[in-house]
Amino acid sequence: MSLEKQIAYNQRKSEKYGWTPEWFGCTSFDAELISAIKDFQAKNGLNADGYCGSSTFRRLWTEREQEIEYHQLDIQDGVEKYIIYNNVKTRIFWDKVVLWNQERGQEASQGKYSSYAGEPPRKPRFFVTHWDVCLSSSSCYRVLEQRGISIHFGIDNDGTIFQWLDCQHAAWHAGGKAWNHNSLGVEVSNAYDLKWQAWYRKHGFGDRPVIEGAKCHGRTLSAFTGFYDVQLEALAALWEAVSWACDIPLQLPETDNAVDPKCEEGFFKGFCNHYHLTKRKIDCAGLDNEAVLSRARELRRGR
Repeated sequence: MSLEKQIAYNQRKSEKYGWTPEWFGCTSFDAELISAIKDFQAKNGLNADGYCGSSTFRRLWTEREQEIEYHQLDIQDGVEKYIIYNNVKTRIFWDKVVLWNQERGQEASQGKYSSYAGEPPRKPRFFVTHWDVCLSSSSCYRVLEQRGISIHFGIDNDGTIFQWLDCQHAAWHAGGKAWNHNSLGVEVSNAYDLKWQAWYRKHGFGDRPVIEGAKCHGRTLSAFTGFYDVQLEALAALWEAVSWACDIPLQLPETDNAVDPKCEEGFFKGFCNHYHLTKRKIDCAGLDNEAVLSRARELRRGR
């Protein structure tokens, strides 16, 4: 692509996501900016092509968010919590849940998801687990809003589950229409890069587990941060509640660490990771899906 087209691309993405050349230490859209973007991408393990699209923007946002103070929610324990599907409550076996219409809750904006309001109950087939490459769920929410997309749930570093969108609606989270309209999804907070361990220590979470030797799509990934135990407990509780509310079976794809044909085609029924849908994604490599599923099934026996 010519220099002029590269510049035009970055101008369009700047308007869409809200970043400016100053975020890269530049003053205008020119060859210097493209060079600065390439440097940033190379330092963050991205394809150094000089285009600041969605992946680069998300990493850039996380870099800037590190200076923002993080405050955990004070949530009352022992009170029954719920998730919402088509305006109907379903109990979830987890104490820390915040709905979009509650204090400190956040709601996906209209125009950033496909609304099924007033229609017969949507029947999603599968649930997709993502990691957000952000420092917190509130940061992830702001990234999604700026990108003009959405997701149903977020799981924060302390295990708080946020529901940002009624499960009746189709969130724009998985990439393709067949995936979005047949699924639900969650973004589990995890900045991914080991350099963020100091941030997690500073804010009282402690070091995240480190995943080494994880394989995805036939290659071995460099070491990266995994999920806190409390996040995995929250994820299991969310899987169980979503399964019960939306009649999604508690089962996994036949393929692990790679694209699963049924997931790719949108016909899978159960719980999968983003990498099961497309080779373009690696989240959530290293996640012990069997352990989360086993815990979800244990919780089911409490119904």
